[in-house]
Amino acid sequence: MKSDIEIAQSINPLHINEVARLAGIEKNEIIACGAFKAKIDTNIFSRLKQHKQGKLILVTTMSPTPQGEGKTTMTIGLAQALSKLGKKTMLGIREPSLGPIMGMKGGATGGGYSQVVPMEDINLHFTGDMHAITSANNLLASLLDNHLHHGDAFHIDQRYIVWPRVLDISDRALRNIVVGLGSPLDGVPHENQFAITPASEIMAILCLAQNIQDLKQRLHQVIVAYTYDKKPITANDLKAVGAMTVLLKDAMKPNLVQTLEGVPALIHGGPFANIAHGASSLISTKLGLLLSDYFVTEAGFGSELGAEKFFNIVCRTGDLKPDGVVLVATIQALKRHGGGTDIDAVQRGLANLEKHIENIKQYHVPIIVTLNQFTDDTNEEINIVEEFCSSKQVPFAVADIWQHGSEGGIELAGKLVSMMHQHPSKFKPLYPLNISVKEKIDIIAKNMYGADRVVYGVAAENDITLCEKLGLDNLPICVAKNQYSFSDDSHLLGRPKGFKITIRNIRFSAGAGFLVPMTGKITTMPGLPANPMSEHINIDENGFITGLY
Repeated sequence: MKSDIEIAQSINPLHINEVARLAGIEKNEIIACGAFKAKIDTNIFSRLKQHKQGKLILVTTMSPTPQGEGKTTMTIGLAQALSKLGKKTMLGIREPSLGPIMGMKGGATGGGYSQVVPMEDINLHFTGDMHAITSANNLLASLLDNHLHHGDAFHIDQRYIVWPRVLDISDRALRNIVVGLGSPLDGVPHENQFAITPASEIMAILCLAQNIQDLKQRLHQVIVAYTYDKKPITANDLKAVGAMTVLLKDAMKPNLVQTLEGVPALIHGGPFANIAHGASSLISTKLGLLLSDYFVTEAGFGSELGAEKFFNIVCRTGDLKPDGVVLVATIQALKRHGGGTDIDAVQRGLANLEKHIENIKQYHVPIIVTLNQFTDDTNEEINIVEEFCSSKQVPFAVADIWQHGSEGGIELAGKLVSMMHQHPSKFKPLYPLNISVKEKIDIIAKNMYGADRVVYGVAAENDITLCEKLGLDNLPICVAKNQYSFSDDSHLLGRPKGFKITIRNIRFSAGAGFLVPMTGKITTMPGLPANPMSEHINIDENGFITGLY
C-alpha cells in the first residue's frame, strides 16, 4: 500500500470555495490561503446565530503506545463515514506541532485513506497560527526583560519569573536557560525556561477565547512574574495586551480544509493533552456545531487526559454538551498494557480499556468502543475485545478506516448514530468549581486515574496558599501528566493499583482560566528520540516531499 503522503498527493482535492459551499459557508466569509485552505471570518457567527446546533461527538482513546492509536485517523474516517451515510458532517482536529512531526510520531493529519489535505501544508507551517502564538508569547517575554533592563519599576523578584519563552520544536537543551548574560547593555541575568508552543498559555487562551474581546480579557490576566511581596505582574501591567492581540488577530480565525473524500474539516489550535488541555479551539467547535448535524472532534491521548479536560474545562467554558463518545482501542495497545505479544496479553490489557470505559461513564455520556483495525490483527484477537465490550454492555464496532476510508467506518457510524438517538446524553462535569483545589485534584486523581492518594511537595503547598490568596482557587484543573499510564510513572502500564500521584508544583494559567498541577517527571519541553522522524523527511528537485508519515 502507498505511504500516507503518496496517498495524499494522489488525490485531486476540491477547490476551497467548493469545500466552503458544502459546509454552508458563503464565499465572502472565507479568506483563501491558496486553492485548498482558507481562514474563516468570525463575523460568520452573526449570520449563524439562529442555527440549531448539531450533535457533538468526542473521539478519545485508551492509554496509548508511543506510536499512537490512530485517534486523529479515526476522527477523520468517522466523519467521512457519517457523510457517506448522508449525514451533514464536519470534523475538528488540532493543528500539528513540529515537535512530534520532527520527533517521535511524524505527521498528524490522519493516515491511509482517512486524511486531511493539503497534508504537507497542514503538517509544516499551515496558515501561520503556530508562528503567531509563538511570537505573541515571546513578545511578552521580551517586554518583561525590557522592563527589568529599564529600571524595574515593579520591583520584580527575578527568582520568581514564571513566563517561559516557547519554540515549536522539541529541544531538551532549552528546558532551563540563563538569559541576559554579557555586558550591562545585554539585559538583566536571570534563569528562564523554554516550553514547546502547544504548551504555551497563549495557545490555551486562543483555543478557549470566543471572540477578540474575550481574547483581550484573558490576555489581561496572564501572570508573568511576582514582586518580592508576592504581587502578580500581568501582561496588562507590561502594556503588552494590545500588541499581543494584534499578533493573534488572524490566528483567531478557524482554518478550513477537507478530507480525502471532500468532507469539510476545521483545524484550529493545537494544545497537547499531557501538558495542556488537549482540544482544538472552542470557536471552531462552536462553528462546526452550527454548520453541521454531526460534528466530530478529538481530545488528546486517553480519557483521563484530553477527554477529562474537554469535559471539565472546554465544555464548561463553552457551555457544550457532548452527545456521544467514541473510545478507540487497538490490539497493539492492549498487548502493551497486557505485558506481552500473545493472545493472553490482549486479555490482560483489557483492564486498561475497562478503566477508560468507566471514566467516560462518569460523565453520563453514551459511549461506543471501536477497534482501529491494523493489518496484522487476527479475528481471535478482535473477538476477545468484542466479547469483553458485550459483557460490559458497551456497543462495539471494528473500523478499518486507514485502508478503506469511509467504507471502513460505516459500521461504527451507524452504531454511533443509533446509540445517540436511543440514549440521549445526560452530561455533567466531574466536579464543581466551588470546592478547594486539593478536593478537585483528589477527585481527578482517584476517579480518573484510580490513585489511592495525592501527595504534595513543599512548592505545591506554597502554590495552593498563593492561589487562594489571589482568588484563583475556583478555577478548573488541568493536570500535566504522562500519557502512557494512569499514574505519574510512565512505566506503570495496564490498570495499576495502590499508587500515589505526586504534585511537584502548580502553575497558574489565569488567562486561560485553569490551574496546572505538575506531576511526576512531566516537562513542558519534550526532547527528541535517538532517531527522530526528521531523518526521513526530504524534498526532491520537483518539490515533492517524502517522509511525512
